[in-house]
Amino acid sequence: MGMPEDAATSSLDAVTSATELTGGVVRRAARMADGREILYFDDPGTALPPERAVDARALDPRPATASMRRDVLTGDWITIAANRQNRAMLPPAELDPLAPQTPTNPSEVPSVYDVAVFENRSPALGPALARATGDVPAGEDAPEGLDDLRAPGLGRTRTAIGRCEVVCFSPERTGSFGTQSVTRARTVIEAWADRTAALSALPGIQQVFPFENRGEQIGVTLHHPHGQIYSYPYVTPRTQALLGQIEREGADLFERILDFELAGERVLIEAEHWVAYVPFAARWPVEAHLVPRRHAADFSELTSAERDELASVYLRLLRGVDALYDTPTPYIAAWHQAPVHVGRDSVRMHLQLTSPRRGADKLKFLAGSEAAMGAWAAEIPPETGAQRLRDAIAQAGEVL
Repeated sequence: MGMPEDAATSSLDAVTSATELTGGVVRRAARMADGREILYFDDPGTALPPERAVDARALDPRPATASMRRDVLTGDWITIAANRQNRAMLPPAELDPLAPQTPTNPSEVPSVYDVAVFENRSPALGPALARATGDVPAGEDAPEGLDDLRAPGLGRTRTAIGRCEVVCFSPERTGSFGTQSVTRARTVIEAWADRTAALSALPGIQQVFPFENRGEQIGVTLHHPHGQIYSYPYVTPRTQALLGQIEREGADLFERILDFELAGERVLIEAEHWVAYVPFAARWPVEAHLVPRRHAADFSELTSAERDELASVYLRLLRGVDALYDTPTPYIAAWHQAPVHVGRDSVRMHLQLTSPRRGADKLKFLAGSEAAMGAWAAEIPPETGAQRLRDAIAQAGEVL
């Protein structure tokens, strides 16, 4: 499972197609040695050549698609993915699996890149889908739609169909989304939009979730600047709860929330197309939401102008979060999007950024009441958290 000695000189003909996207971004498609899809998203005006190196590694076959079991007490589906037990755990920098391949580092990315997206080698979901698609097999005992997933009964199992992808923000070995340039941030946003549309079209996919985990305190196992995209065969519990709230509160819930927050004291950033704020009932010591002013169900529905502005607004928010303390702030940046088939006229895409860091050397741990019962107690009032974040965003300065 290594890399041939002459891999560095392997032919540069791996690209199977090239497509120009909005914002001057170009997508180039290729395949990895074990058949996984890899996509290169080139910055506008990139210095990279159009060719990409072939993946010359000798890899084991991909693991079988995991199974999932229904928790009859909650109705949640739990994936049982034993293949993830042996995934990479904080490897040394010279063996960074997300850096471009070299003769001494048989990494996951065969070629130089600006932004790269590829199928996870140790996925929680997939690669099987609800039915065969090209060279992707159909999952045996795959879910047969949302009604099947909601059906009662003990001991219910299904194949954990879906797709898990890794999004490399940069070939650099360290950093995060917030350390990227505006141009690079815009390329990643374009990749999120492109992948959201493509993954939503796969058989059996019910929801697409882009996210970034940052910091070992969160559980990050790779320091390389990257995020992930999960494509679920069900509507996630968090979104099911949101749909229930929309049913109770009204289909215009997000519009009313935005008006409510704009009239309050927790707004962090107001831009032409986007608003960032600390929510009224924030749970975490650091929590911020970022919402488009216009309704959009997911990244694919954003206009080019909205994507352009998001690049700078999101970087301002993240750099402000990092300016709270003298060291980088651990966080989860969760991009909530509407399900593929339900709630698209009422669920507005939005970022929920949360951090457990409640002080320079203190973390919030979820113990009995919060972890077991879901009954939260917040130590930092949201208004106080908002003022701290506004000051930190001002300290971080403008994004160039």
